[in-house]
Amino acid sequence: MSAESQTDAPRGPLHGVRILEVGGIGPNPFAGMLLADMGADVLRLDRLGDTGLAFPPEFDPTKRGRAAVAVNLRSDEGKAMVLDLIGEADALIEGYRPGVMERLGLGPDVALERNPRLVFGRMTGWGQDGPMAPVAGHDINYISVAGALGAMRRTGEAPLAPMNLVGDYGGGAMFLAFGVLCGIIEARTSGQGQVVDAAMVDGTAVLTSLMLGLSASGAWAADKPGTNLLDSGAHFYETYATSDGGYIACGAIEPQFYAKLIELMGLTHEEVPQFETARWPEFKLRFAEVFATKTRQEWADILEHEETCATAVLTLAEAASHPHMAARGSFVELDGVVQAQAAPRFSRTPGAARSRITESGAVLSAWGVDDDAQARLRDAGAIG
Repeated sequence: MSAESQTDAPRGPLHGVRILEVGGIGPNPFAGMLLADMGADVLRLDRLGDTGLAFPPEFDPTKRGRAAVAVNLRSDEGKAMVLDLIGEADALIEGYRPGVMERLGLGPDVALERNPRLVFGRMTGWGQDGPMAPVAGHDINYISVAGALGAMRRTGEAPLAPMNLVGDYGGGAMFLAFGVLCGIIEARTSGQGQVVDAAMVDGTAVLTSLMLGLSASGAWAADKPGTNLLDSGAHFYETYATSDGGYIACGAIEPQFYAKLIELMGLTHEEVPQFETARWPEFKLRFAEVFATKTRQEWADILEHEETCATAVLTLAEAASHPHMAARGSFVELDGVVQAQAAPRFSRTPGAARSRITESGAVLSAWGVDDDAQARLRDAGAIG
């Protein structure tokens, strides 16, 4: 979809906000996607010759909604162009290790001198300072040090990494997008930009706030993962295999929901009293026996539309076809790829998942780099 054809799309709540997204993999482009979905004018600057992950961009939803320009950030011409773009931006987001942007001559001091109102968003795993700041890592490492991974295990089992959803995306990209938008709002009052240090370890730590509070109160045994209310300790907050190899997820925490669940399972309070915690392992075995008597769909038909807080566990490939997700349009096929629709939803200025913008030249022109300037930059090897 061209830049022009997208102008007819709904204008999201961030229409008029300009964001430069500088390189990076994982959480940085995910943050760029979130901002673009909400209508921000996001321009991604990739390092010339950097192939990133072996993942064709046409299959990557995190690249949607914006154009990408390959820039030689080591050339004087490339840096000069980026500084010109910084002058037009409300914010910049980057996902390099600490010090990389400074070595490129594009660090916060230089950027804020060019644009004093700029919000300079920095995404790293460990943060901009601290003893591990310069060390390599990935999601699994950040959430392990922040305490989240160690809490995600059943009794007697190894911790299970929740893909890269907690560190990269929950603790990283979403906190980066939130922090940058906070900075933009503040800059519109003060006239001054600032640096946003979005570290995945910090964001992940914030995500564990409830568990830290429960632990302090004595209601959560942090040293005994897999024995607590929300970490698979409770028989009523667990997944169970069905007769066809599928699974059902139970989350019947409140007594009224638990009562309805066990009623439809054919059990009684006398058999499985909810909060007799010493017997939770025994009750898990009883639940497992019952759920193994029917298929996943049979249980879904019985439980999903009742006040049981029990649902079928779907695969990624199945989720878009669930009647509720289909009715809400939670997934959309865009450029041949089924992907999640923009969230959250707005009543008056809705965001939307949009195709990648392939006409990067038109986008650069809109950012003040005219056709002649683009030709000179290409001839100089500054842009691809």
